[in-house]
Amino acid sequence: MILRHRPVKADDIKTICSFPLNAQELFYMFPKAQYPLTEAQLSNAITQRFDSTVVETEGRVVGFANFYRAETGGICCIGNVIVAQEARGKGVATFLVETMTALAFDRYNATQVQISCFNENTAGLLLYPKLGFLPFAIEERMSADNRRTALIHMSRALDSLSTCTLLKA
Repeated sequence: MILRHRPVKADDIKTICSFPLNAQELFYMFPKAQYPLTEAQLSNAITQRFDSTVVETEGRVVGFANFYRAETGGICCIGNVIVAQEARGKGVATFLVETMTALAFDRYNATQVQISCFNENTAGLLLYPKLGFLPFAIEERMSADNRRTALIHMSRALDSLSTCTLLKA
């Protein structure tokens, strides 16, 4: 599977809205949104965020993410991470998060990249540490169905890149 990334286009919005398969997946991706994700909700979020990016394979959009915070020389925070069902488990999320991380370090000269993951999102909790993200805080939140849940905040520092490369080898 050959993966490419590019900035999101208006034509991509409808496709991305189909990625969350249920209210729980939408909550992981975009906690403030109401299920089902609408084009208006996503478009509004995109206008308030930075570098909304899609991943494509064979001309199909299969992944999406952006920054909800992007400080030049400071911290960039990745959000709205989602992968299409048919592309899950095929390296798309890894490619997407690594792309966003590189963008933060290269375009924004960030010193740190942060990403957050809800405690029930097993796929994210297993992926992000493999990509060099380490937990630094836990925040209590209410889930979509009004249960207590934990949002685990993780970070990856610029100087951790060499360490991550060694761990992957």
